Amino acid sequence: VVAGALPKRVKVVEVGPRDGLQNEKNVVPTPVKINLINMLSETGLQVIEATSFVSPKWVPQMADHTEVMQGINKLPVVSYPVLTPNLKGFQAAVAAGAKEVSIFGAASELFTKKNINCSIEESLERFDEVMKAAKAASVPVRGYVSCVLGCPYEGKISAAKVAEVS
Repeated sequence: VVAGALPKRVKVVEVGPRDGLQNEKNVVPTPVKINLINMLSETGLQVIEATSFVSPKWVPQMADHTEVMQGINKLPVVSYPVLTPNLKGFQAAVAAGAKEVSIFGAASELFTKKNINCSIEESLERFDEVMKAAKAASVPVRGYVSCVLGCPYEGKISAAKVAEVS
């Protein structure tokens, strides 16, 4: 590593209320989610990904996304982005008061299929729609890529595939 090449700061994005809860077998009650986010807000975190605007059919744990967004005590020093995998989710998120959104892709076809029920190519097309709508609405977007260090279904993922999705 070249001296001085590393950034001076690191941005920590807490995704526990969304990623940490979405696969729980028992549905976590909405007031518990709201309380978790409110307590995390008091820790000094600057970014807390609060929920995901996905179909409750596919992710029942996130069916209360609107209630969560409307119920949390939003501190002015904390941003509360939400995951929006498609245009419908983006529109619902903005209607619920989201001021920032997240999109994600994966460098694995199988992971993408199992996670958002489409191919990598289709996911990128969906994200393009979200990006255009977000730009038009002046809503910041954070993107991230899953499976860059490997996939739980496919194993090793090539650097070329990671770069392609990125």
